[in-house]
Order: sequence, then structure tokens, then C-alpha cells
Amino acid sequence: MHSEDINFAKNARLNAYSPYSNFQVGAALRTKSGKVYLGCNIENHGIQGLCAERTAFAKALSEGEKEFESITIVGSPMGKEIIEECMPCGYCRQFISEFVDRNFKIYIVGKDNSIKEFTISELLPYSFKL
Repeated sequence: MHSEDINFAKNARLNAYSPYSNFQVGAALRTKSGKVYLGCNIENHGIQGLCAERTAFAKALSEGEKEFESITIVGSPMGKEIIEECMPCGYCRQFISEFVDRNFKIYIVGKDNSIKEFTISELLPYSFKL
């Protein structure tokens, strides 16, 4: 894990647009070449909101990135510095699995900067494949 990714994700969450959930999420997606793409959650009135994880991947993919090492995820209630564990939703897990190998690392930051580490295969052991 790259310790600076926690701060990248914390800062990214401050850009979240989350007037409905009042919960801010930031993600720092690291490529195998070392470049970092940031994402935040973006809500709207409908169900078409974007999670921070998919936002980071969309930015990276749209820039031509294809090889990914890890993603670090940080979440907190709006306006608070208290970090709460924020696991990727099922949609994000499936989305991520399309673009990474089974050992891709997912780091979840919790209270007191505790870190839980998972692989995508641990969080999504049976991904959907056409």
C-alpha cells in the first residue's frame, strides 16, 4: 500500500456531491505505472449517481490506462473528519472486476486510519462474465 493514497482519497472525498446521502467518499486509483486517478461520489435525484470508485476508473480508462494496481477508499459523513469504513457496492465490485486481475488490491480506510486490505476476488468471488 502507498501511504500517500490515503491522503489522496481523503482530499478527493471533499469534492463529493452528496446532498442526498450526506456521505462523502473519495477514491485513489493507482495504476501499475504509479499514476494516481482520483474519484468522488456524485449523486443526483435519480438512481444514476456515480460512486467514487467508478469515477476514478472512468477517469483513468478515458485517459487510456489499462493496468491497475490498487484502489484506496475513504468515506465520512458530510463535513466531518471522522472516517468510516466504506466498502465498494456490488455494482462497483462488478465494474472493477472488468478491468483488473483477480489480485487487484482494495484498501478500505477506517477510524484512526486503520486499513483493511482485500483483493477483488475476495470481495467478488463469482463475478459475472459473458
